[in-house]
Amino acid sequence: MRNLKLSPWSYLIITFVILIIAGSFFLMIPGAYSKGNLSYLDALFTSTSAVCVTGLIVTNTSNFTPFGQIIILILIQLGAIGIMTLTSSLYIFLKGELDLSHRIMVAKITDVFGLHEVENILVYIIKYTFIIEFIGAIVLSLGFYISHNTLGDAIYYGIFHSISAFCNAGFSTFDQSLVGTNIIIKLTITGLIVLGGIGYYVIYDLNKFFKSGGRLKLHTKVVLLTSLLLIIMGFMIFSVVESDMNIVDGFFQSVTARTAGFNTIDLTSLHNISKFTLIILMLIGASPGSTGGGVKTTTFFITISSITKVLRGENKIVVFKRQIPYQTILRAFALIFLYLFVDVTATLILLYIYDYNFLEMLFEVTSALSTVGLSLGITTKLTTAGKLVIIACMFLGRVGPAALVMAMLGREKKRVIQYPEEKVVLG
Repeated sequence: MRNLKLSPWSYLIITFVILIIAGSFFLMIPGAYSKGNLSYLDALFTSTSAVCVTGLIVTNTSNFTPFGQIIILILIQLGAIGIMTLTSSLYIFLKGELDLSHRIMVAKITDVFGLHEVENILVYIIKYTFIIEFIGAIVLSLGFYISHNTLGDAIYYGIFHSISAFCNAGFSTFDQSLVGTNIIIKLTITGLIVLGGIGYYVIYDLNKFFKSGGRLKLHTKVVLLTSLLLIIMGFMIFSVVESDMNIVDGFFQSVTARTAGFNTIDLTSLHNISKFTLIILMLIGASPGSTGGGVKTTTFFITISSITKVLRGENKIVVFKRQIPYQTILRAFALIFLYLFVDVTATLILLYIYDYNFLEMLFEVTSALSTVGLSLGITTKLTTAGKLVIIACMFLGRVGPAALVMAMLGREKKRVIQYPEEKVVLG
């Protein structure tokens, strides 16, 4: 047993599994649920959705008591920050620094740019998370208080939705999510979603840039550019297709579709073009180092850039005067293929079990796999088999299909022998 060495991805997966199972048992504690007995499957579904910061539900969050809702909130926070990040940060606070083995493990899991930055970024993640959530809670409490809630309720709603929004979880204490809320709540939630979705590394890099100058990393430039373009694209499509949707709701849905899963409108009333647009946005998702899912904005950007360059006859991918490594390009295409494969496979499985519209089922599966949480109402109607498929999708979406494959295959192996190249006819 002493020779058994787990990869960083194995540790990541194991910690999530333990947290999900523990959360499911906590949700079954008497006094956590107000509508009779909560089945273990529904408790497991809710725990998975919270830990994987998805937001899909099989029973309204309002059906849980304040005690049960606090359990969900804790699971969201732990799932978003990550057990590895939290424990490593605590270790730094107590001991001063991580040893080399811990640095390497955390660097691989979090995709930190260099070993020398691991400790700074870990501490920054914790500080940044709680500062933003605190500010968000204050503004949201004001918004809820203006909406004729008591001060106590307004503060509670403010804290819950601030954490849920920044962690891109999409859980709401209201049965209709954020439908009918005022503009202060909508815009604050939007801001929290964006800050949580662009990733800690971007915020860390921007902070360093404004404090000490220098150059922004390519990663930061790609994330900011892609995120902005996707928000604008979604907003423009909704503005054209949904003529009765106001500007704030159109902007809100364009932002929340890639990460959070809150909704301010009835999604079932949307045109199929809008639903398909939401599917595309959900599939792309948030950015690396964030609390959101999907293939990630950087993966999408690298893939589109590669295709564009190939069509132009160029053999090198250069972005902002920086050449993208060949391995990064291969990984981007592999990630998209894995996501699409899982997405389509899960959709076909559910279509075999249930008689639903293909687009609507694809919407639900993509929402689960990209840990978004938007729903057209199908998830609440699923039986045991369907719930298990969605649970698997949420889990895969949080840890990442690539991480699961790496955990199963073990350590990365580099080929030593070089073989001669030979062309294969394509197209």
